[in-house]
Amino acid sequence: MHLSLLHPQPYTSAMGIREILKNRARKKLKERLKVQERLNLEIRDSLAMERTKMANERTLLAYGRTATAMVLAGLTFIKVFNNDPFYTGVGLVFVPIGLAIACFGYYRFSKKKKQVSGYTQIYAPTSPVLAEAVAQDEDNEKSIDTSTDTSTRTKPPK
Repeated sequence: MHLSLLHPQPYTSAMGIREILKNRARKKLKERLKVQERLNLEIRDSLAMERTKMANERTLLAYGRTATAMVLAGLTFIKVFNNDPFYTGVGLVFVPIGLAIACFGYYRFSKKKKQVSGYTQIYAPTSPVLAEAVAQDEDNEKSIDTSTDTSTRTKPPK
């Protein structure tokens, strides 16, 4: 077994510029992928907020359907069985219960909507800021690399 395989040396002139560039490119690619992964998480978070809002709206619609069914059933009992006091009484109970369900559903919807909008206002995406910070770091690295390249050049003999 060759001795250089057991103890690889970091960035020597024997490695070649291609290997160094490959490592730098790999590092930059990893940084970009981290930024993209965070962006993807934020997209998922914002989509989850939208799903929550739509679920709240669906719940309001379900309360509305139930309330409408109760009121219509009560009115039907009153109209169809107007000679029977039991069914008329059932109809007279169903109508206010249906209206109470409608009011409760709207109250619950308003409360949840306010709560979700509070979470939406607190939520602040960070990907654009992070992407800008990474871009500035890359620019700083480039300026540092160019300044060290000029200082490490060999001076011609006098």
